[in-house]
Amino acid sequence: MDVLTLILQIALAAISVLLVLLILLHKGRGGGMSDMFGGGVTSSLGASGVAEKNLNRLTITLGVTWGAIVVALGLIMRFSQDF
Repeated sequence: MDVLTLILQIALAAISVLLVLLILLHKGRGGGMSDMFGGGVTSSLGASGVAEKNLNRLTITLGVTWGAIVVALGLIMRFSQDF
């Protein structure tokens, strides 16, 4: 159990940092990935729209994974024999 808990805690820390970075890349008021990487130039293929959709999907996936790890760690702590 201790090895699994350690692995989940390390994964939680790494995913937390990635989530912060991905959230900062999202388009907000006057910011976002499209402005950072030259989104002012319109593209006929709509590549920035695809990148924004992929960024949304990745952020949602990491957010759900983060939540699942938090629940798993909580259940491990709750049903652990150490307490």
